[in-house]
Amino acid sequence: MRKTLFALAATTILAAPAFAAGHSGKNIVETAIEAGGFTTLVAAVAAADLVETLSGEGPFTVFAPTDEAFAALPAGTVESLLLPENRDQLIAILTYHVVPGAVMSTDLTDGMTAVTVQGAEITIDLDNGVMVNDANVVSADIAATNGVIHVIDKVIMPPM
Repeated sequence: MRKTLFALAATTILAAPAFAAGHSGKNIVETAIEAGGFTTLVAAVAAADLVETLSGEGPFTVFAPTDEAFAALPAGTVESLLLPENRDQLIAILTYHVVPGAVMSTDLTDGMTAVTVQGAEITIDLDNGVMVNDANVVSADIAATNGVIHVIDKVIMPPM
């Protein structure tokens, strides 16, 4: 079932209109698809009906968990979140990974906080590399036409 959902989501996203028409490069969703390693994130964005939003004008900063980050969640978590009845919870988790505006790594300071699209704050820690809450930034400043992606090694969860 998981592979079917991912295939369906990838097909949906690939068929989605490109809102970056007239610009060189790709938007955040297209960049994530092209980069590979974000199959679960892309499927989740599609299941939450956020493709159009994250393909829109922005700018957005996305802290993008890798497939390995999603795989590290307890067994059954991803499958459960992708169910229609859990859509609100999925949206809350995904939008907790998004900050309005394009925040580059050079803009970060130790201890800074930022309000996410979900509404709660994330905290940046620069003491031992760059961390967003308890996730390590493994790749930074991946430019898209409508913002920037920073790759993280963990799914960060909004406060309940």
